[in-house]
Amino acid sequence: MKKQLLLATAAAGLLAFGAQGAFAQNVAIVNGKAVPKTRMDSLALQVVKSGRAVTPEMEGQLREEVIAREVFMQEADKLGLAASDDVKVQMELARQTILIRELFADFQKKNPVTEEEMKAEYDKFAAANGGKEYKARHILVEKEAEAKDIIASLKKGGKFEDIAKKKSKDPGSGAKGGDLDWANPSSYVPEFTEALVKLNKGQTTDVPVKSQFGYHVIRVDDIRTAQLPSYDEVKPQIAQQMQQQKLAAFQNDLRKKAKVE
Repeated sequence: MKKQLLLATAAAGLLAFGAQGAFAQNVAIVNGKAVPKTRMDSLALQVVKSGRAVTPEMEGQLREEVIAREVFMQEADKLGLAASDDVKVQMELARQTILIRELFADFQKKNPVTEEEMKAEYDKFAAANGGKEYKARHILVEKEAEAKDIIASLKKGGKFEDIAKKKSKDPGSGAKGGDLDWANPSSYVPEFTEALVKLNKGQTTDVPVKSQFGYHVIRVDDIRTAQLPSYDEVKPQIAQQMQQQKLAAFQNDLRKKAKVE
């Protein structure tokens, strides 16, 4: 009799332990259906990835969220909404979105941008943007005759800034008296660049400079050695840009290999 009582007690203990284990794995039981804790963990991970901390208060909110979702899903299943053709298409698109996102994340994890690649990219940037920078102004007009008249007016003492505000067709610089701020000559169209680098500080073009935009009258206000940011300053931007380039190349390669009929 005593032995049977001990066995019954042990069995009850095992059942209780099993129930506690089940609740540890689940957030709740909704209408008899278990809501696994992994759903809450997944939502918490999304919160962390967004840069926020999962506080005890937020844990409670996440629990309520997964419970509410289960309640709503059960009702949707009861109504047979998943059988709708439109819903099936939307669910397939959502599935594709998730898998594609994971595919790209997996590629980036396995193909990180190396320090050597980033330094090489910075060196290319420095080579292309080094040298001299020009602080220039310009007046843009449609006709060559008008540009010639402006040059003649400037030679007679006309103020460049005032003429630019009145006559320049460039919406970006015209209102600022033609000011283009500091820039590397290579940032302009070739015809503009060619004329610009021939000017000294304080000098204005003697003849109109024709480009695809019209006719330019250019003046150089100042010249200096290019002020480039250090490698460490632009490293995050370089990393992001190169990651995007690698991912784009991966996507293009997959697209080219695919047999599309």
